[in-house]
Amino acid sequence: MADTYTQLYVQIVFAVQGRVSLIRSAFEDELYKYITGIIQNRKHKMLAINGMPDHIHIFLGLHPSDSISDLVREIKKASNAFMNERRFSNYPFQWQSGYGAFTYKRSDIDTVVNYVLNQKEHHRKKSFKEEYIEFLKEFEIEYKEQYLFEWYGNTP
Repeated sequence: MADTYTQLYVQIVFAVQGRVSLIRSAFEDELYKYITGIIQNRKHKMLAINGMPDHIHIFLGLHPSDSISDLVREIKKASNAFMNERRFSNYPFQWQSGYGAFTYKRSDIDTVVNYVLNQKEHHRKKSFKEEYIEFLKEFEIEYKEQYLFEWYGNTP
């Protein structure tokens, strides 16, 4: 084939180290715009970004010239620096190692965009841990619960 044709829709999910609630509503839009810039500069199409104080969801159209692992590494590295340089937190900001990446078909786009954009409403009913384990089960991904998250304090 002479050209490359792809249709790759991916939801990426990752948490603040220790699941500490460091993403405040006062600056979350700035963080999301910064991450959107990283994604667009790497030729991906941002479809939705949102999260909670302790984690983030990114839904994008993946450009085939980049790998998910390289993209996530760059997002985390650059946004860690962004958060710390701007002193948005009284504590050093860092993302937890690891992430979830889940693929979807074109007909799922509206549903996933709506899901990502309505995170705050969604999490009134379900914890991040419950949500993440549901993703792993839905996508039939084997896991060991003791390795899913690094927890600080008593928050399970």
